[in-house]
Amino acid sequence: MSYLDNILFFIILSIGIGCFAVNVKKILRNIKLGQDIDRSDNPSERWKNMAMIALGQSKMVKRPVAGILHIFVYVGFVVINLEVLEIMIDGLFGTHRVFSFLGSLYNVLIGSFEILALLVLIAVIVFWIRRNVINLKRFISSDLKGWPKSDANYILYFEVVLMSLFLLMNAADYHLQLLNVGEYHRVGSFPISQFLEPIFNGMSESLVIMIERGAWWLHICGILVFLNYLYFSKHLHILLAFPNTYFANLKPQGQFDNLESVTKEVKLMMDPNADPFAAPAPAPDDNAVPSKFGAQDVQDLNWVQLLNAYTCTECGRCTSSCPANQTGKKLSPRKIMMDTRDRLVEVGNNIDANKGVFIPDGKFLLGDYITPEELWACTSCNACVEECPVNISPLSIIIDMRRYLVMEQSAAPQSLNAMMTNIENNGAPWQYNQQDRLNWKNE
Repeated sequence: MSYLDNILFFIILSIGIGCFAVNVKKILRNIKLGQDIDRSDNPSERWKNMAMIALGQSKMVKRPVAGILHIFVYVGFVVINLEVLEIMIDGLFGTHRVFSFLGSLYNVLIGSFEILALLVLIAVIVFWIRRNVINLKRFISSDLKGWPKSDANYILYFEVVLMSLFLLMNAADYHLQLLNVGEYHRVGSFPISQFLEPIFNGMSESLVIMIERGAWWLHICGILVFLNYLYFSKHLHILLAFPNTYFANLKPQGQFDNLESVTKEVKLMMDPNADPFAAPAPAPDDNAVPSKFGAQDVQDLNWVQLLNAYTCTECGRCTSSCPANQTGKKLSPRKIMMDTRDRLVEVGNNIDANKGVFIPDGKFLLGDYITPEELWACTSCNACVEECPVNISPLSIIIDMRRYLVMEQSAAPQSLNAMMTNIENNGAPWQYNQQDRLNWKNE
């Protein structure tokens, strides 16, 4: 490889990694737009969650067919990309298969890479059939029309091309090794690409070298393109699943957090030494905007909920297990997460367009993206949280937006308003006088 090749490779690699770093910085900034929340408790349990769920795929295999196929793709994606390190060194320094000095271990590595590449191809083809031929119900919902459906297919096409280029590159390399051409010495084991090698019989050495080099360049460039495509794709979960499972809520699923502002007011009301007529303490910053009860927009959610939105895989397991959705209600937990991410991206673009400052655009997550009808359809059963393979909690977002509707807009359904009025007046959800509460025992 000439120095010109090395320089070109360095430029392409720098651009690819640089663009990825810029995109990661934008994602982190957008996530930090959320309210602060402490998720530093019980680190040992958090590490265990991350190891079992993100790394071990323990929740994926609850649906065995999709789970096992996903493990093929997941392990293949991670392990095969270990070869990227060798490609980067070869590209920067003009070497060829620099790790071949590992001997028999190198043979095992290349052989396992090829077997995994074949398994990835099989899994991806099955996934494509499930989405586009069989049309599983959770993949043909209205919330997946347009870009989400195209995005899922683009990812599958990307993986087919990358794996095919990898096998083609190895097959051409193996053919040149058999001919003992130049730097193509006998290294590596090729259990899959050896069956592709005969297609090069009869070709000139220069043409095979051109094919091998072309596949090599396209493979690494494709990986860099895919790396930067992640920013626009649901495939971000391959990176964010790890922090998302680490920072997931460890409390029992039926336990909700109390609003700090409400808790403070209740404590003040119950304090016998508090003066009810005393003026409130002055705020440290008189210009500070008072915090809302609940969430109207993405900035009112906490940063873990925004991380959840970016991590969503759009697999639809949450929606397929949602009893409200199954009975024809408008609610789709997957749509809740997708809408949150879409709004967060819109807010981020607003900040970029206005030099780091968010200019109100008259739009909100609640109302413009998610309707009250969707929120009130939720039964708070936690089925969506239980089903999510990466520990996302759509319910927490639903509850926070409900809180806003009730406490800020007094916009609860009539049945709930009646219940809350009864609790306030009668100490119970029913419209009976407290003195009549035990009359039933006389019947």
